Amino acid sequence: MTTGGYAVAVPTRIAGVLLAAGEGSRLGAPKALVELGGRTLAERGVAMLQAGGTDPVLIVTGAVQVQVDGARVVPNPDWRTGMGTSVRAALASLGPAGLDEVDAVVIALADQPLVGAESVRRLIAAHRGGASVAVAVYAGQQRNPVLIAREHWAAVAEAAIGDRGARAFLRARPELITAVECGDTGSPDDIDTPDDLARIRIRINLG
Repeated sequence: MTTGGYAVAVPTRIAGVLLAAGEGSRLGAPKALVELGGRTLAERGVAMLQAGGTDPVLIVTGAVQVQVDGARVVPNPDWRTGMGTSVRAALASLGPAGLDEVDAVVIALADQPLVGAESVRRLIAAHRGGASVAVAVYAGQQRNPVLIAREHWAAVAEAAIGDRGARAFLRARPELITAVECGDTGSPDDIDTPDDLARIRIRINLG
């Protein structure tokens, strides 16, 4: 973009996506509605993405209806088929490329409440430094959240089948990945069972 003959930097806009469509069959309740410290997992996840610097923030719903202040709901009627449809629904909802459109997306999971906003900030910083795909790493293991630039969205959506989400694309294109150390920012431990929930409650002094 130029103004009066001078180049003007266009601000990078990064969207946040919280995947929260599942029914929590092993947990016995939809994870999005589970409360920790007076906030649901959906509310905590949205707050993390907002504090990390993403805008807009989308929450993909399915098994239950969820409304969170400051987040745009993206319904996924095909949620039963797996996480892949939630990823595709989120990317499709962001629309075609344009000058004032989103440049990249940070994808996070509702059932990982110990992931901190700093991880999102680091992924965004990596993108602004040139990374088109950035993945949070803990103790050498690639986990969540992940950032994916718009140029890869079509390939991500094509590979997102069943419960694979964005992981199928990441495994197919490892040369694109910028690993971002986040072990000091939080934990990617997820909540799949009642025992997982009990352990996380203890870790955050809510048990």
